[in-house]
Amino acid sequence: MSGGIVDNFKKERERLNEIVMKYSGVNIKRFYNLDSRVYQEGELPRKIKELMGLVASLVLRCDDCIKYHIIQCHEENVNNGELEEALAIALIVGGSITIPHLRRALEAWDELENIKLTK
Repeated sequence: MSGGIVDNFKKERERLNEIVMKYSGVNIKRFYNLDSRVYQEGELPRKIKELMGLVASLVLRCDDCIKYHIIQCHEENVNNGELEEALAIALIVGGSITIPHLRRALEAWDELENIKLTK
């Protein structure tokens, strides 16, 4: 499904990250490194960490972060029930203002699921 929400997001994120790295000094690069390291497998499985990141992103209403964590959750084999429970926690914590973000999160998830079914 080339040109879909997920594909476009990945391409744009990569393009923008290249620009960020072009102009970044040690402090920004350290933050990027820490951000990727904190989600690595540890005492908590990576799958749980990605669900936690998704919940936090939804509550903070960061659509880019939500898409990123939706993709990561899908890659970590989060199932529909696990996703729904995590999104319900985000909704209860964040309130109804998160509903538009919830819709977009599930739209991206649906696209990923449809891609998986066509493979």
